[in-house]
Amino acid sequence: MSRKLSDIIHCSGIAFGTSGARGLVKDFSPTVCSAFTQSFLQTMARRYSFSAVAIGIDNRPSSPVMAQHCAAMAQAMGLAVHYYGVLPTPALALQAAKEQIPAIMITGSHIPFDRNGIKFYRPDGEISKADEQSILSCADTLLHTMPSTLTADGKAAHAYLQRYREICPVNCLKGKHIGIYEHSSAGRDLYHQLLTELGAKVTRLERTDHFVPIDTEAVSEADQQKARKWATTYRFDAIFSTDGDGDRPLIADENGNWLRGDTVGLLTAKALKIQALAVPINANSAIDLCGNFTEVQRTRIGSPYVIEGMQLLQRQYASVAGFEANGGFLLASDIKVNSHELSALPTRDALLPFIAIMLLAEGKPLSALSRELPQRFTASERIQNVPAELSQKLLAIAASQPELILQQLGMTDTTTQDIDQTDGVRLTLNNGHILHFRASGNAPELRIYSEADTDITAKHLAHLGTKIKLN
Repeated sequence: MSRKLSDIIHCSGIAFGTSGARGLVKDFSPTVCSAFTQSFLQTMARRYSFSAVAIGIDNRPSSPVMAQHCAAMAQAMGLAVHYYGVLPTPALALQAAKEQIPAIMITGSHIPFDRNGIKFYRPDGEISKADEQSILSCADTLLHTMPSTLTADGKAAHAYLQRYREICPVNCLKGKHIGIYEHSSAGRDLYHQLLTELGAKVTRLERTDHFVPIDTEAVSEADQQKARKWATTYRFDAIFSTDGDGDRPLIADENGNWLRGDTVGLLTAKALKIQALAVPINANSAIDLCGNFTEVQRTRIGSPYVIEGMQLLQRQYASVAGFEANGGFLLASDIKVNSHELSALPTRDALLPFIAIMLLAEGKPLSALSRELPQRFTASERIQNVPAELSQKLLAIAASQPELILQQLGMTDTTTQDIDQTDGVRLTLNNGHILHFRASGNAPELRIYSEADTDITAKHLAHLGTKIKLN
């Protein structure tokens, strides 16, 4: 019996979040993977001319099989499949842009192990929210597919490394000792190769055969302790890691302190001499206070919204970028770095921030770069296994009765100065601190963001937010 693509997708339990379609591994059946792929490629065919699709995966054990089902559908539609195996998402996006073809990345990024996802790329970059709606609403019937065998091509990984070889002076990292927290990151071998080529002494840390869901936006206490211990043991100049698919960086200074993602983005934009920035509402206000940028535009959380903001800024400025509080950095404009052109890559990339910050530091320790910024500190926490309807109920109360929320948290002497509902509910308090509640777009979680004038206060405020009553 023929089935409509929209019906298959609607009944799958898979939904678009802030970055791609995400859901439980058990729900990504062959039929569901095929339906998403067919609907995506038909959506692309309405606007672009192409004869192939690029496909890549992360190191989740469920990713290779999902890729096979996506590839089989592409072949059933008469397209060639350029399969690049395990590699960082930005490497796949870069290669697809060069070839001017769509791309499909099988990755769940940082979400829990029992989940996975699919990221979709147009020939000119990430899909938009309008594209997502077209994918969800396609009424065509599902095509029949045949099993597909895939052999990985290393071309995309090589091009990704070459992108950074070209902008880096010879031996620019000579004398530096860098630790790579490899875990199951899709780019772990590429990072070791590049940093070694640039002259650094590289120590590889905690490579795993099982998948580890690293969240760069809410670094676990265990990972914070690891970094401090590694810094003491090895006397690193820096530690570098990423999330599962290599689009968000995790960077620690010489003391083993992980830099917040929005601090990473600010320093990267400063190093690249960016004129205008698009950043989400939860990014550190030091971005506005530092005076390095002509314009800072605030958006909803999620790379599609940051991309929309960058597109608007490109009408006025020659160099535009965007980043998120999770550290994902997006370059919207072609720019010059060390007299070499660095082409635009308007999708999150973990490697560019690390390279840019190391070049910016020159002889300084990374901690000094952070101290030079306006001293505003952010923190984040999450409450897991919170159903969406419960999160929405809490957000409605926070927006209409913010003082009730503060009372529940024991903040009886604090009042609300401003309420921003750009994304979730962001409360600016009368003492200048910020407490922000938001339902995750990727998992059944309630995200809590905070900002204050000291690191300790920001962390305390974020942790306090986890005590909110959820019933």
